[in-house]
Order: sequence, then structure tokens, then C-alpha cells
Amino acid sequence: MKVAGIGFRAEATAAAIHDALGGAQVDALATLDRKAEALRGLIPGLPVVGVAQTALAGVETSTTSARVLAEFGTGSLAEATALVAAGPQARLIVTRRISSDGMATAAIAEGQDG
Repeated sequence: MKVAGIGFRAEATAAAIHDALGGAQVDALATLDRKAEALRGLIPGLPVVGVAQTALAGVETSTTSARVLAEFGTGSLAEATALVAAGPQARLIVTRRISSDGMATAAIAEGQDG
């Protein structure tokens, strides 16, 4: 299963999220649990996994944002939520991409069930 982790600002649009995804086909989306409902509204039709902030601390990521590291204890919200939601043996297959307007980020992890 391919899961796209999504980080986004409150002002983000569906277009920004699609831009960050870069046309990738995924089976589900993941984001912070407190933002899951907003993501469902922006991108209907795909399951959305809400990830607790406490599950992100210490998740190793390929990219690092100093702001995200200070707030969440992981280098990339998009990468960490993708990895957590895809399961314990997940691997990152697309590192964090930032939308052209800077409102959204996306990363893709693949779980063990492929």
C-alpha cells in the first residue's frame, strides 16, 4: 500500500496538495489527526489516516525542516506521517515535495503489503 503523507497550512487548496503530490497515485493519505477532517474535505475519495503527534517523535526522515523538528520531533511531517501510516516495515519511496505555492508538502511511503 502506498500512503502519501501530507503537511499543509490552513489556507492550502486542493490544487496545492495535488501539486505537492506531483501526479503520484496512492492508496491513502495521512496527516496529523487534528487536520484529517480538513484533508478529507480537500481531497475526497481517498482514505485519510489521522496520525497522532506523539507517534511522530523520533521518526527518522530523509529531509529536515528545523521548524518541524522543533515542533514535532521529526524532520518532515509529510515523510513521518507517511511512514507511520504505512506500517512498521514501511519505506519512503518519494521524499518530501513542496507545492509551488509553499502551502503543502507530500511524501510517499510504501508499506509491507506493497
